[in-house]
Amino acid sequence: MEQLIKTVNLSKRYELGTQEVRALDSVSIEIRRNEFVAIMGPSGSGKSTLMNLLGCLDTATEGDYFLNGKNVSVLSEDELAEIRNKEIGFVFQTFNLMPRLRAEENVELPLVYAGVHPRERKVKALQALEQVDLSKRAKHKSNELSGGERQRVAIARALVNDPSIILADEPTGNLDSRSGKDIMAIFSKLHEQGQTIIIVTHEREIADCARRLILLRDGKVEQDTVT
Repeated sequence: MEQLIKTVNLSKRYELGTQEVRALDSVSIEIRRNEFVAIMGPSGSGKSTLMNLLGCLDTATEGDYFLNGKNVSVLSEDELAEIRNKEIGFVFQTFNLMPRLRAEENVELPLVYAGVHPRERKVKALQALEQVDLSKRAKHKSNELSGGERQRVAIARALVNDPSIILADEPTGNLDSRSGKDIMAIFSKLHEQGQTIIIVTHEREIADCARRLILLRDGKVEQDTVT
């Protein structure tokens, strides 16, 4: 499989008063296209920091991050924003939907920012909702949907730009166990269709749905195994 992500000695430090906190400490990993990876670790392990760096939401203090062969560590804020919109689909624990918009309108939002024509936006949004088995609820506002349905809308929104990676941060954290299993089944289906998926979780049961586990502790990779 083709290499999609490569980090070389990636580190992130924060200054807290006179104290320096090393949230991530010389992490070097490679992720290939069409992998399904879970990043796991206890609170304070660095998993959220690594997620933010991989998602171009933050920049490293030291080291390099290559995405699709491009060193994003040296890019400007505007260039990082462009990569976030084109290359990465985000799924968050809290869904981050606009409550007054219909499901299809929420899914269209990345295409609005990308300047896609309204007619094409609508077609792509409905196709993405079809991928998550939610096309029948396209006209419903997000506050009329269950938690599981809202997360399906969020996944459809992440898919709509045909990103290189889906990055999901605790995607089942706000769901009951049955809805959580349904969401993980959707991720598994998307992976089988060729999508690269990276999930950050503290739940072993969720991590076990992935095909590879990267375990972080104290900002370092403690374990990296194919499951």
